[in-house]
Amino acid sequence: MDAAKPESDLLLRLLSATELRSRVIASNIANQNTPGYTREEVRFEELLRDAMRRGATADRVAEVDPRVVKDLTTPARQDGNNVSLELELNALRENRMLFETYTSLLDARGTLKKIALGAG
Repeated sequence: MDAAKPESDLLLRLLSATELRSRVIASNIANQNTPGYTREEVRFEELLRDAMRRGATADRVAEVDPRVVKDLTTPARQDGNNVSLELELNALRENRMLFETYTSLLDARGTLKKIALGAG
């Protein structure tokens, strides 16, 4: 079994979570003027971190899925909508940095594997 496979799978799942997060943020922005709309967030990295802290094996960590949850902590305006464009743009920037980091790590793993195969 390829020892790097669980790590590569995890990176792909992290990339997938950033894609989902981008869609959720776009939906929040699209609904910023919809009365009663409650913004949503994607929880994934913290769920992985919690699973690892509990000593989860690679198989158990692979069972952790991203969750789209309602944000009930951000104050709502008088119309019941709690979307803040500033908050969404910050979340979008953070998500892009995560995507770029995960992509770089995945690319580096591929490069290292090519070097190892070429050297062997």
